[in-house]
Amino acid sequence: MSSSTPRWLERDQQHAWRSYVVGSTLLLAKLDRELRDEFGLALAEYEILVRLSESDGGRMRMSALADSMCHSRSRITHTVKRLQDRGVVERVAYGDDGRGVEAVLTDAGRQLLERAAPVHVHGVRRHFVDRLSADDLAAVGRAFGTAADALVAEHPAADIREAGGRALRGAVSRG
Repeated sequence: MSSSTPRWLERDQQHAWRSYVVGSTLLLAKLDRELRDEFGLALAEYEILVRLSESDGGRMRMSALADSMCHSRSRITHTVKRLQDRGVVERVAYGDDGRGVEAVLTDAGRQLLERAAPVHVHGVRRHFVDRLSADDLAAVGRAFGTAADALVAEHPAADIREAGGRALRGAVSRG
């Protein structure tokens, strides 16, 4: 939707938007750094392990994994290759034609995830959840739930929100 005259943000809207951009950037960088320091595991790699752990049989088609994380297929391929080199994920042929590929969580991957999840959840609590009042946290959930509903409808992986919700619930339950 394009128009010749932009609808500029009002002062409070600009403040809310910039707070989100700066806060989410810093939060994700902090969570990434904590996982890297403790486990040599990037936040994106952790998220792949979570998604695989919560999928049927600990496996997902690479294309579905890329779509659900809003990553390019080449980026997922490189990230999964790093995880494969560590022995925490395997790539196997999928289907009769052998053209599809699945990422499969190994036992070592599940063990790494079980060790990393408490550190990640502790960071989420310390740097985000515990800094907000219950009302503010509920407001954030409502606001981003509403935005997510609209964005999910436009996303090629229709179940992206479902997968993200399972990932969050799974990570929290392990913490």
